[in-house]
Amino acid sequence: MAEASTPRIRIVGAGLAGCEAAWQAARLGVAVDLYEMKPHKYTPAHHHPGFAELVCSNSLRSNDPSNAVGLLKAELQTLGSLIMEAAYATQVPAGSALAVDREKFSAYITEKIKSELLITVYEEEVTTIDDSVITVIASGPLTSEALANEIIGLLGTESQLYFYDAAAPIVDAASIDMNIAYFASRYGKGDPQDYLNCPMTREEYDAFYEALVSAEVAQLKAFDQQAQEGDPKVFEGCMPVEVMARRGYDTLRYGPMKPVGLPLPGSEKEAYAVVQLRRENREGSMYNLVGFQTHLTFCEQKRVFRMIPGLANAEFFRFGVMHRNTYLRSPGILTPQYAMKAKPSLFFAGQMTGVEGYVESTSSGLVAGINAARLARGEQPLDFPATTEIGALAHYVSESTATSFQPMNANFGVITPLEKRVKGGKAARNQAYAERSAEVLRLLLAK
Repeated sequence: MAEASTPRIRIVGAGLAGCEAAWQAARLGVAVDLYEMKPHKYTPAHHHPGFAELVCSNSLRSNDPSNAVGLLKAELQTLGSLIMEAAYATQVPAGSALAVDREKFSAYITEKIKSELLITVYEEEVTTIDDSVITVIASGPLTSEALANEIIGLLGTESQLYFYDAAAPIVDAASIDMNIAYFASRYGKGDPQDYLNCPMTREEYDAFYEALVSAEVAQLKAFDQQAQEGDPKVFEGCMPVEVMARRGYDTLRYGPMKPVGLPLPGSEKEAYAVVQLRRENREGSMYNLVGFQTHLTFCEQKRVFRMIPGLANAEFFRFGVMHRNTYLRSPGILTPQYAMKAKPSLFFAGQMTGVEGYVESTSSGLVAGINAARLARGEQPLDFPATTEIGALAHYVSESTATSFQPMNANFGVITPLEKRVKGGKAARNQAYAERSAEVLRLLLAK
């Protein structure tokens, strides 16, 4: 237990960002009061009592440091990220991607947080914010109505936007017809046992496509009703498969059902379309349908997705769901340290800030946690330069000049351009970004 003289902060929410923020603050010798409303109250998308629950995919995306999210992972590891530590400790095979066993991942983080003497966990909902206390608000994209209204009051304006996020179904591996499905990773990268592939002929694709675009979607719950007429705004990186299909007959064949790089067994020929299934846990007993986030009713999901060759008798461990995400119009509101410009004692972290994705949310939690702790210790804030991916995201959400601010995944478009042109194409350029980032962090940590 922390002594009375130990500097103290408050963190609201024990998701990825909140847990990372708490861990970083504790590493700096600052006591943390961490508030989490589970297990007494759940959002519509959460069901597991543990911390850092993954409600969408179990994949943290690419592990290759020569792409943006891979670079972000490498930076987080350098900075001692708890979330990255947990991810590699609970990793399941997924080719070149980093995927985790979601229950073991949550359990690992929950145990680490609860066993840290400088962190005190309170299982209760926070509905008011005291700006006289240094606080990190990491309540997530499904922040409760009471807390959301409190945040609006703090901002002095209804500076919230909404978009709709979707999760893919998970099926029982034992119910997949292995006389049809085959193991293969695209272009032969990674372990071929990481992915199952369900090939379609043109006739099968035609029937599936017609069923998908005409299937019944679920009614939005009261909390999800769109405030304006028209379709919900859908974040492009997590678009429901039925919405994608309605954009055109070939959209899926050039997207999640792309057959390229997945030749049929014993042949160099490719199917007309392919549905990929990614291993959901280490044991390989569960698989999720890659790119099949959906808002179809559960009955329609069962009917339509069982039309996929190999899934005629599929048993669903979890159906796809769609839910509201809430985020701030952060430019002009937050600093690159994720602090409120108008109330410097208040920090925000996670998807609420406008970063999108598990790893990106973790990065915002790390930056907010470090800077909240530094404020509590009477130290100057730490600015992560935009020459790093972690800093580039922070600067993007706080300084973006886009007319319509939208959530952003890690990418090299937000990072400061290289000082010199690099020969050798995209791979060489991305490697140069990674090398520059490593050197910048080395110098930053040496201060």
